[in-house]
Amino acid sequence: MENINNVTEFILLGLSQNKKIKNVCFLLFLTCYITIWIGNLLIIISIMCSQLIDQPMYFFLNYLALSDLCYTSTVTPKLVTDLLEERNTISYTSCMTQLFAMHFFGGIEVFILTVMAYDRYVAICKPLHYAFIMNRRKCEALVFACCTGAFLHSFVQCLLTITLPFCGPNELDHYFCDVYPLLKVACTDTYTVGILVVANSGMMGLVTFVVLMLSYLLILYTIRAYPAESRSKALSTCSSHITVVVLFFVPVLFIYLRPATTFPEDKVFALFYTIIAPMFNPLIYTLRNLEMKNAMKKVGARIPL
Repeated sequence: MENINNVTEFILLGLSQNKKIKNVCFLLFLTCYITIWIGNLLIIISIMCSQLIDQPMYFFLNYLALSDLCYTSTVTPKLVTDLLEERNTISYTSCMTQLFAMHFFGGIEVFILTVMAYDRYVAICKPLHYAFIMNRRKCEALVFACCTGAFLHSFVQCLLTITLPFCGPNELDHYFCDVYPLLKVACTDTYTVGILVVANSGMMGLVTFVVLMLSYLLILYTIRAYPAESRSKALSTCSSHITVVVLFFVPVLFIYLRPATTFPEDKVFALFYTIIAPMFNPLIYTLRNLEMKNAMKKVGARIPL
């Protein structure tokens, strides 16, 4: 079939058409976005301006905070501004750019979380070899691998979409450009593409989620023989990571690990991994982490009043 594309823009139906609901959502998500920036910038500055940057866990946390900022910024600013508009549109080019950027930075986040779990596994299960295994060169190579993997994932996701013909309708029942809403309005049979999307996004999410859970189970199995104080510290660190993983992965798996179809609930679930998880990451990683608290206090003390 010839790839005919008569669509130059898409109409985003957003979260709601009710004016009062849109106003409430505007205030709520603007607050969330500001919180995301403040929280993640505090993490980045505190790590970069302290000795924590030399520790692998915080080295990776620094990149997680940076990916959070980039990831949520591909979606949230447009969502917030669209809530003030009567008619929400996005050009075809901007739509494809948003799709690529969202999956690229989202992919980096997925892989960074996996690397952080590996770091904790080595630190707790192989403490004598930790400094050798998680040296700086290895950490930098892992971050590069995360970015490369995310790029390949996003490239495939975008390639599957831009080859589709769009000739109308052009209404997307979502607040950002994502694969499944785009498949729904494509002017061709998208069954095969849908299966490839599940294989790309769904299986990537499932495999990394299983790897993450297995690593934490191994950690829990290892620390059962630790002294109470050491066990409590390890459990505190792991519980923080597991909370982040659950907040991010459960809605991702709900949306992408199924045949290519859309539900009204998808937009609500998408809020968890595009806005809520990036907002809670700084809180989860700092409120229960004494080293991060101390680093933030030192940074705060350097700021002249």
